[in-house]
Amino acid sequence: MHAFDVLGDPVRRRILELLADGEMTSGAVCAVIQAEFGISQPAVSQHLKVLRDAGFAAVRPDGARRLYTVNSDPLQEVDAWLDRFRRFWAPPLDALATELARGKRERRLRDSEEKDESP
Repeated sequence: MHAFDVLGDPVRRRILELLADGEMTSGAVCAVIQAEFGISQPAVSQHLKVLRDAGFAAVRPDGARRLYTVNSDPLQEVDAWLDRFRRFWAPPLDALATELARGKRERRLRDSEEKDESP
């Protein structure tokens, strides 16, 4: 399965978001996903299996529990693919950052001048 096929599903993206915050048990992942998406435990398990099989998630046993974590390798591959397209959004975002910094600077200068003028 292609990385974007895996990431195209909102449930799998949400699972990865949860796992990005740290290792979670399959039960904890299921509880959040069931509450947010209203799907069954077997359906959540199937999404976890897809993430494992595609290499996006790793699992390790801890007694009777299964602990899931993000595997960053496929995400790095996605990032490398997206790198070809960053030129379309990076310059406008850089320009926005410059304008925001300019506005903050002007507000600071204006605020300091107003403080100096007040009695």
